[in-house]
Amino acid sequence: MALINENYLKLPEYYFFNEIQQKVNAHKIINPKANVISLGLGDVSQPIPASALKAMKSAVEELSDPKTFKGYGPETGYNFLKNCIIKYDYAPRGVTLNHDEIFISDGSKSDVGNIGHIFGRDNIIGITDPVYPVYENAAIMGGRSGYLTDNNLWSNIVYIPCSSKNNFVPELPKEKVDIIYLCYPNNPTGIALTKAELKKWVDYALENHAIIIYDGAYFSYITEKNIPHSIYEIKGAKKCAIEIRSYSKTAGFTGLRCSYTVVPHEIIGFTLYGNAIEVNKLWWQRNTTYYNGTSYVIQKGAEALYSPEGMQEVKEMVSYYLTNAKIIREELTKCGFSVYGGVNSPHVWVKTPHHTTSWKFFQELLYDINVVCTPGAGFGLMGEGYFRLTGFNSRENTTEAMQRISKWI
Repeated sequence: MALINENYLKLPEYYFFNEIQQKVNAHKIINPKANVISLGLGDVSQPIPASALKAMKSAVEELSDPKTFKGYGPETGYNFLKNCIIKYDYAPRGVTLNHDEIFISDGSKSDVGNIGHIFGRDNIIGITDPVYPVYENAAIMGGRSGYLTDNNLWSNIVYIPCSSKNNFVPELPKEKVDIIYLCYPNNPTGIALTKAELKKWVDYALENHAIIIYDGAYFSYITEKNIPHSIYEIKGAKKCAIEIRSYSKTAGFTGLRCSYTVVPHEIIGFTLYGNAIEVNKLWWQRNTTYYNGTSYVIQKGAEALYSPEGMQEVKEMVSYYLTNAKIIREELTKCGFSVYGGVNSPHVWVKTPHHTTSWKFFQELLYDINVVCTPGAGFGLMGEGYFRLTGFNSRENTTEAMQRISKWI
């Protein structure tokens, strides 16, 4: 008989964001005339930059001509896009990279989950709490989570609490961990780490032969000068950190799917017998075995984002969403909420009023005024009592949602 991977049975029946969408869809069926405004899910609302659209149209035309037709491309991505990443994303930050240290993929969410395939199951995983749920789910599905304890936490995962008491800045774990997931600017809290704070984690990883999986999907939203845009701005990080970035929230590519992961040659993992193995080679094997490469058309669109026109369009799009986040932050502060984030991030993290649970507040907001938030409990135990709003909707909808909340509260 065929046996299944029973680790999948440890997960909730529905992925957190799917559960939210189901509740919203049910509400719309019951109330078909309701004008529901979603500030919860992280999808974008503005069209892709004109430069990317133009480049993709041209790429499609290339595919119609036998002389310029492209079939399978390089599994790890075309050099024309890697050249732009090296020149514009990293060189200005004083970071040098080789082409074979960059892997183009179809989304940071995919890489965040798939990166665990190259690491052993006996690693102790460290994740901040609250945080994007895929990190924990990937550990569970990969058989690395251990068993569920009485306090509803997994035995082989070290949870690093982030709360208002420590300004949502994680402290180094007291227990030794092998793989550390960090997401900054953070999803969901919107908090970013300074160079001094991030250096503590790099130093910890170097001292303990640990590896940091650094989710930098929101790096383009950083506005403050003392916040590093890449973990590689920290000395020694290329020896211990894998960085994952995405074009989804930077350039509206949520429906196009394009991202990249950086795995420097200096990062070393070990076998059970203590043999040193270059992690880059393992990730290359994984990608060339399981993946046929991101679409040529999509990569040409991503390349165009680095043109002078493209960079200006991306800057304007990021500014648009940051302005929405500012509107949310300021209006909710006026309403008396305790509000965090929204400065270096499109995410705004808000404490629920009157000790209301996050799912109950989600329901009240949806049922009473047709506004969708994300309940904080879905991001971990420390997320209970909070909710997340994003600046990714239109300016009109964002303003309307704040007016509804202001009158309602």
